[in-house]
Amino acid sequence: MQATETPETTKNRPKKQSAFDWLYTDIAIDLGTANTLIYERGKGIVLNEPSIVAMDAKGGVVAIGHEARLMHEKTHQNIRTIRPLRDGVIADFEVAEHMIRGMIKKVKKRWYSSTRKMVVCVPSGITEVEKRAVRDSAERAGAKEVFLVDEPMAAAIGIGLDVHEPVGNMIVDIGGGTTEIAVIALSGIVYSQSVRIGGDKLNEVIINYFRRNHNLLIGERTGEEVKMTLGSATPLDEEIEMYAKGRDLINGVPKTRVVTSRDVREALSETVNTIVESVTKSLEQTPPELSSDLLDRGIMLTGGGALLKNLDRLIMETTELPVHIAEDPLTAVVRGTGAILEDIDFYKSVLT
Repeated sequence: MQATETPETTKNRPKKQSAFDWLYTDIAIDLGTANTLIYERGKGIVLNEPSIVAMDAKGGVVAIGHEARLMHEKTHQNIRTIRPLRDGVIADFEVAEHMIRGMIKKVKKRWYSSTRKMVVCVPSGITEVEKRAVRDSAERAGAKEVFLVDEPMAAAIGIGLDVHEPVGNMIVDIGGGTTEIAVIALSGIVYSQSVRIGGDKLNEVIINYFRRNHNLLIGERTGEEVKMTLGSATPLDEEIEMYAKGRDLINGVPKTRVVTSRDVREALSETVNTIVESVTKSLEQTPPELSSDLLDRGIMLTGGGALLKNLDRLIMETTELPVHIAEDPLTAVVRGTGAILEDIDFYKSVLT
């Protein structure tokens, strides 16, 4: 009987080499709402930058990534910053193409090399039209071949799960624009749910909280800083506080306010509960035999949202299942997408 191949048996398998490989660059992209990460074949993760572009009044690109992020909310009338992805999908095709092309240019070491293969991860709930938009943007950015993979599948591969096994695994990937929940077995997604709530929504509710409760208008970056410093899903062992700066909505002058982790938790509670309810709903739709696997294996959290303090504890208390936060959850998806790029033949069945 022929043995079944697994990622462990193929990890060290020699890859087919071509005499012309040095002329090409094969890359994998986690095209995220908040951040874009690029994995280059044979080199690993080579870029991790914000998904934002600064453009001038004539439509020319001024800056991409970190440089554009520094300009965000600080521009004058001749420069505007644009985030081309919203809710995990491309909202501005032209700007997305500029961004992809610019980020690829940042990682290219040889001006004469071209992009041969590109693996791009996409939310599991997007439409065929949205998939076509991603594929077209990648092709216009120079890719000869484009492969798409669902984000939960890429995350599962990225954290080291054998997705080919006849065993159920639940992945909850909380990104900037969407929360992807999927039950995976036998190289496929048995059940998936894409909730258009992520880190951006959490930032938004914090900004609204300051506006309503403190008459203080704060920017996106301040909202994100407050979330990362004070945000939590359940009470902390020791509550913390920080100063937040913004513009007073009553008299229009700059002001500083003290905000506590208790306040931020109250602001986030409704949105966080929506994510937890979506996880519960997904468990209700999971076939019984796979549900029994989840009792032993638990739920894996990936994405930047997995770092919200005590979110794993809240999900564990609600579902009564083990909940694990992946090692380096921010890069789980791109690491999985990169693994697919390294051995496309082995992972062909997981491509959409």
